[in-house]
Amino acid sequence: MEPAIKYTLLKKEKHTGARLGLLETPHGTFETPMFMPVGTEATVKNIAPEDLDTMGASIILSNTYHLWLRPGEDIVKEAGGLHKFMNWDKGILTDSGGFQVFSLANSRDITEAGVHFKNHLNGQREFLSPEKAIQIENDLGPDIMMSLDECPPFDESYEYIKQSVARTSRWAERGLRAHRNPETQGLFGIVQGAGFEDLRRQSAQDLVSMDFPGYSIGGLSVGESKEEMNHVLDFTTPMLPENKPRYLMGVGTADSLIDGVIRGIDMFDCVLPTRIARNGTCMTSKGRLVVKNSKYARDFRPIDENCQCYTCRNYSRAYIRHLINADELFGIHLTSYHNLYFLLNLMKGVRQAIRDDNLLEFRESVFEDYGFNQANARNF
Repeated sequence: MEPAIKYTLLKKEKHTGARLGLLETPHGTFETPMFMPVGTEATVKNIAPEDLDTMGASIILSNTYHLWLRPGEDIVKEAGGLHKFMNWDKGILTDSGGFQVFSLANSRDITEAGVHFKNHLNGQREFLSPEKAIQIENDLGPDIMMSLDECPPFDESYEYIKQSVARTSRWAERGLRAHRNPETQGLFGIVQGAGFEDLRRQSAQDLVSMDFPGYSIGGLSVGESKEEMNHVLDFTTPMLPENKPRYLMGVGTADSLIDGVIRGIDMFDCVLPTRIARNGTCMTSKGRLVVKNSKYARDFRPIDENCQCYTCRNYSRAYIRHLINADELFGIHLTSYHNLYFLLNLMKGVRQAIRDDNLLEFRESVFEDYGFNQANARNF
């Protein structure tokens, strides 16, 4: 039986751990490294699927927890699966819902069987097990699914993380057994272990022994420093197979994307570009720009004069500022479009830099222009 997800390593960058690859899915074959826009409730906020296609998105995320609670996986299945439900004919990845259970839900009770919690919409008591998460994802029908894991805080104690890693490994094995559609949906394991190298190694060894078609690195971008995240990637990524895709969950700043690629990561996702866009904050080649500020009232330049996106080719800072301050939703559409295009285009540049064996020079140029070399530049 052919696996649903295949990864082909095309090239390793000469000076770093960066990889150029092809990720084959049931809905297309896509170049990596890639950034994946997040469509939590089966839509990327304020962006049409046609826009995502035009700007070069290849895989987008949806959220198992949210779609389970509303509208229900049975409705999505009846519609023909997520691809038909949301009119997207490229790749879709769903997370397991574990992160949302641990970050959004109330009154959590973690047991070996699963997690009991009150859902954040109506307070109703719910139960999510590894088997239930896989059943929901099978019904939603994405190309790539995530195992249910526990995502503890980065600064939890060693003893707690050790127990958590062991539980996550047991849950991963149960989810793998429950997976009904391995020929059409690829299930990834999630490596946990906080900042502890031996626990990350144990987690990676457990999951690699189960032969998942891909591996995620979880438990990062949860409040730890940039240096701590890079340190964990330095020792964790080499533990993962070279012939499988590597996915760093929840990362979406320009500096972290490039630094992750340098350490061998192939896939990234984050809500950041659309979340900050709703407050009028734009990612540009010269750093962040808060377009709703008064100093842009008579600024008729595009958001980023080096950008060729739809927003920058057609609208000025002054106009977009007016729309956002007037609570016109079109303004948020324009900033969201620009931010997503910016990150997708950044990754296009990263892939070319890997081809040219000059990723470190590319990083230095981006960091210098963006302002990441300043001490406070990472704070959006």
